[in-house]
Amino acid sequence: MTALLEKYEPVIGLEVHVQLLTQSKAFCGCSTRFGAPPNSQTCPVCLGLPGALPVLNRRAVELGVKASLALNCEVRGVSGFARKNYFYPDLPKGYQISQYDQPLAEHGWIDIREGGAPKRIGITRLHLEDDAGKSVHDGFGDSAKRSYVDLNRSGTPLAEIVTEPDMRGSNEAHEFLTRLKEILLYLEVSDCNMEEGSLRCDANVSVRLRGAEKLGTKAEVKNLNSFRFLKQALDYEIDRQIAVLESGGTIHQETRLWNTAEQRTIGMRSKEQAHDYRYFPEPDLAPLVVGDAWREEIRATIPELPEARRARFIASYGMTEYNAGVLTSSKAIAHYFEEAAKSSGDARAAANWVMGDVLGQLNTAGKTIEASPVSAPALGELLKLQSSGAISGKIAKHVFLKMFETGRGAREIVDSESLAQISDTAALEKIVAEVIAASPKQVEQYKGGKTTVIGFLVGQVMKATRGQANPAAVNELLRKALE
Repeated sequence: MTALLEKYEPVIGLEVHVQLLTQSKAFCGCSTRFGAPPNSQTCPVCLGLPGALPVLNRRAVELGVKASLALNCEVRGVSGFARKNYFYPDLPKGYQISQYDQPLAEHGWIDIREGGAPKRIGITRLHLEDDAGKSVHDGFGDSAKRSYVDLNRSGTPLAEIVTEPDMRGSNEAHEFLTRLKEILLYLEVSDCNMEEGSLRCDANVSVRLRGAEKLGTKAEVKNLNSFRFLKQALDYEIDRQIAVLESGGTIHQETRLWNTAEQRTIGMRSKEQAHDYRYFPEPDLAPLVVGDAWREEIRATIPELPEARRARFIASYGMTEYNAGVLTSSKAIAHYFEEAAKSSGDARAAANWVMGDVLGQLNTAGKTIEASPVSAPALGELLKLQSSGAISGKIAKHVFLKMFETGRGAREIVDSESLAQISDTAALEKIVAEVIAASPKQVEQYKGGKTTVIGFLVGQVMKATRGQANPAAVNELLRKALE
């Protein structure tokens, strides 16, 4: 298949559905809280009962505009809603309120760096719509025994982000979705929880001979509810389409599902065209007007975005691209690092500790940075104790673990356990003399020119002082005594 991949070129576009982080639904006052008992967060509007009229959620519009601006889109001054008609058990109105020929925003882009080379992925449009309910199946496919409908999700505000067919492989699609999710989380327009369905992705996939201009026939792959499944499904579908073409077959435009159990895509239905949905203007909603003043007011709320923050970390703190990537992977981690750097006065040490000890312990404990028992200022206090020579690096590691376990401060732990670094020359000279007396073989080796054994002697002094001796002072005293 590797040779065939050199013959064919995959073409991928994504349709990403993002639940907006509002407290109420798109067109009614029902709660959007996840996990409530089935069908407990509904009303005549989101149930589609006759005579119920929608009222647009202003906060949903603000979040949609905010996302559009951050994705470099042009926000329309006037956009409109339409009815997208189709029948599905979890769509009680028989139509979805969406945007068609007048989307909220268009012509945006995100830059990715898959494989290190920069590439711009175009964003065709970002439009607003309301979500359908959720069908829950007892079993899968032909083995399904019962299906249940939960309409709590029905009417939840969505932003649908549609890309240009600019991606040429699963790695690029994975990188794009990673960057998109990162931006949305920085903006706080969605929690992007794929397990709860607040970020869902469909992929349009086709293949063509390399060098050809005309696009191949596409298949839309649904049910991609994790980054791993996205990559697996794309790789499978690309291979499937190439195999069909190589055997002389024809690719049919269709919608396919990713079957995680069988690790393959399965045909679901023929792919709908726009006219199949019988779009027409939503008669119960006026045109949506986003004036210049409102748009700029929303723009002012956009924080420093991940790519800009990475560039600043590299320039301001002299860190590598990799380290900047780790420390800006979430807004909370970036804030934590900068606060610890400011508190300690040592950005390099703060970066090393955050990437190593802090994130490592949080990962082991299954906690997020927001729930860290060691706050950024508390970490800064620990780093200042180490840099001032009050405690050694080894003791600092021990103190950090105690801080993580108990939530106590570094100074409190150092004082209560008498962990302060020993720098008193008289006290260290006595211990150095004892170690030299107990290590005649190593002393003889040192005097014979094998100076590396001083590391052993330093270790013995550190052991005798429970790691509290000042290493620099110990080295100096040992050399002086041996020479």
